Amino acid sequence: MKLHELKPAEGARHKKKRLGRGISAGQGKTAGKGHKGQNARSGGGVRPGFEGGQNPIYRRLPKRGFTNPNRVEYAIINLDVLNRFEEGTVVTPELLKEQGVVKDLKDGLKVLGNGELNKKLTVKAQKFSASAIEKINAAGGATEVI
Repeated sequence: MKLHELKPAEGARHKKKRLGRGISAGQGKTAGKGHKGQNARSGGGVRPGFEGGQNPIYRRLPKRGFTNPNRVEYAIINLDVLNRFEEGTVVTPELLKEQGVVKDLKDGLKVLGNGELNKKLTVKAQKFSASAIEKINAAGGATEVI
């Protein structure tokens, strides 16, 4: 098979049904919408979730829980990820975002103590776990809460 011989599989491409193009076209006159009624009208139809006037399921089901609008959500990072930086680097949330380690900083950065740190680094973040502080200090580095 050559590049110019490539074509879609049989039945993979369907022609678009052309509606309202005359009686002989098969979908002429009412264009498959039937006669009159809500769905035949322009802009007709019902909104998503409408059940014909019956109490819809989103109103029948009990509501539970609460979403705190003031919730603080941190982007998290583990210690073993910090080994990619050179000895003596000052690691900040902005640097991590710039390097692509963290995609979304949300409300700040929290450093967790999973893994081992082999380099002496100064880490700046909004929060640290107790084990992360312990391991960073053990490696000769420093932590700084922003």
